[in-house]
Amino acid sequence: MPNAQVLESKKAAVDALAERLKNSTAAVFVDYKGINVAQDTALRNQFREAGVEYTVVKNTLTRFAANKIGYSEFDELLNGTTSLATTTDDPIAPARIVSEFAKKNKDLIKIKGGLIEGKVLSVAELNAFGELPSKNALVAQVLGTFLAPITSLAVVLDQIAKKGGAPEEAPKAEEAPAAEAAPEAPAEAAPEA
Repeated sequence: MPNAQVLESKKAAVDALAERLKNSTAAVFVDYKGINVAQDTALRNQFREAGVEYTVVKNTLTRFAANKIGYSEFDELLNGTTSLATTTDDPIAPARIVSEFAKKNKDLIKIKGGLIEGKVLSVAELNAFGELPSKNALVAQVLGTFLAPITSLAVVLDQIAKKGGAPEEAPKAEEAPAAEAAPEAPAEAAPEA
């Protein structure tokens, strides 16, 4: 029978995992079997740059933590090698990073399941989120769409300013100058008698 100190440390680990899952905008469980040290280091660097916390977790403790906050859906997938990627920022970052890394490294790692903003998602749904650009890239695309008409207007106004001001207006019909008369053809010389 385990001693009280071991039980307390495990209880603290479960509480910490439960709090981490509860406070995250996204949590993705990853099967990392077959990954080498260099690949793991590269993956961890990508997670760190995106503000994602990534750790290897014990399945039993994680199962207890998930159940503690009401996520019994993870009971089936928490077996084998499992790591957990969580974030409180960009909700699609963990799934996107895992998907991109899996494509570049012949599917060494794969998503087991997870949740985004409290909703449990399937592997297919998480992989679909993995295909999306980052939150910042999406915001930039939307802003670019909004700014395109304004940018076009600014370019046109800049071109007009470089040409020396506003384009001249076409004269109105009543102010239009009369057409110049065509030059008269030279009169034929009269034959001399």
